[in-house]
Order: sequence, then C-alpha cells, then structure tokens
Amino acid sequence: MSRPTRPTRRQVLGGALASALLAGCGGRDDGRAAVPDARRHTYRYGADDVQVADLLLPTTPASRVAVLVHGGYWQAEYRKSLEDQVAADLVSRGWAVWNIDYRGIGGGGGWPTTFTDVASATDLLATAAAEHHLPTDGVLAVGHSAGGPLALWLAARSNLGARAPGGRPKVRVVGAVSQAGVNDLAAGSEAGLGGGAVDDLMGGTPVEQPARYAVADPRLLVPLRVPLLVVTGGADDVVPLEQSTGFAAAARADGDDVQLSVVPGEDHGAHLDPTSTCWRTTRDWLEAQRR
Repeated sequence: MSRPTRPTRRQVLGGALASALLAGCGGRDDGRAAVPDARRHTYRYGADDVQVADLLLPTTPASRVAVLVHGGYWQAEYRKSLEDQVAADLVSRGWAVWNIDYRGIGGGGGWPTTFTDVASATDLLATAAAEHHLPTDGVLAVGHSAGGPLALWLAARSNLGARAPGGRPKVRVVGAVSQAGVNDLAAGSEAGLGGGAVDDLMGGTPVEQPARYAVADPRLLVPLRVPLLVVTGGADDVVPLEQSTGFAAAARADGDDVQLSVVPGEDHGAHLDPTSTCWRTTRDWLEAQRR
C-alpha cells in the first residue's frame, strides 16, 4: 500500500503550526525583556550555536527548577525563544527556569542528535545549579508540541539502559508535563503528522527503525514512574487530541500517576500564552508538585 502524499516541510511550517505558535506568542511583551539580563545566564553544552540553555533566576532564592523544551515539529527554524513568555511567568512566581535549545531537523538534528542534545542540555543544569545554589532533586520538565515527547523522554531517562542515548542521566527529572505533545511517535509516524516530521526525526518508520522507537517513543516507555500532566486544547488543529488522551490512558493503565486535561476552546498556541487556561493548568500542576 503506497504512503499518502505529504505536504512539504515549507507548507507545514507556513500553515497551521506556524500560525498556532506565533499566535501563542503574540500581543504581549517579549519574555526576554521581562527577565533582566542580570538574572539570565546562558550556558553552552556544545559547539553549535543552538547548543545552549538559558538559566533564568527569580529575585528570591528558588526552591525548584523547571526545564522548558520548545516545540516546532523538531524543525531547526524554531528556537527556545518560543518559551520566553511562560518562562518569565514562572520566574515571576519564584521558579528557576532552564530553557533549553537543541539541534532540529535541517540543522544537524534528528536521531539521535536531537535526543542527546536535550539530554546534554538537561545534564548541564547540574553545573549551573551548583554555581547558583539551586536544588536538583526536584527538577520538573515541561515540553510543548514536539517538546512534549522530549519532556516525557527526559522523565524516562532513568529507566533507559546505560548504552541507550540519554542513559545514565546526571540530572533526574521527577515529573513531566506534555502540552499538546506528539506523545505516541509511532502513531504520529503512521498519521504523517507534521508532513512526516516523525519519520524525519527518527530516520524512518517504526517498522524501519524499531530499535530507535523502543528507546525514544514515550508511548513505548511507559510506565515512566513519575507524576505526569498531559494537557491539550480542545480546539487544537495541529496535534490530534488522541495523542494526549491515548497516551494518558496507556500510561495510567501501566500504573503511572497521570492527570489529563482537555481545555475547551483553546488551540495549539495557547500553551505559550501566560494568560491562557492551558498555561494556567500547567502552572498549577507545577505548583502542586512544588508543595
């Protein structure tokens, strides 16, 4: 059976995805301006320009750290600045934020580079935390869209074999949020999500690359054995609702502590807007884990 014709990457990036991401960032002051440079510290974990992470510090000592993983269907065109507004919101509430970048498709990313970049960036938090007297025993990960499965994967790293990409984490993630995430990579491959972005990321389909999916696909890695929030907007037309509901059901069936929230009327970009219900749901869950 022939595979369906896919839109080109340019069509995907110029369509609903780009519109949704930009809508979530529009109409407000830029998050970079909201966190003064004196409380923004950039760290480098590799030689590439995108192999960086920003540590954003509140005005008072922080008791918890949130790792933010941006989306954009793993395409190199999208960067960590997508998270600036919600990062600033967390910082204003006393969180330290570790906003990471990684190489994407078209910029040296793909399997396993995108995953090892996210792992290396997260592990570098140990160095930054030591320098700024931050705890690393309660790190939580939040990922939007394509960053959702990466956040879940960060939470699963402790369960991976030592030889798997990302195995033996230096920083352990103790809870994760997937915001409208592509949480089932195999199903995303079959559906051709993002114009075939999953296959581009993994270097093939689950049939062609089963070993890769076995150590990367959150749906195949449950139970993750940490608290999870899966949140999506009921009006999201970029990532199908089933990517959230299906993963949550599977993780819960395997014994994970999962909260599922479907927010009526909100779209894919709402998660990047600090005034949205989608973001408030994420923030409230984070605060509940902090207590």
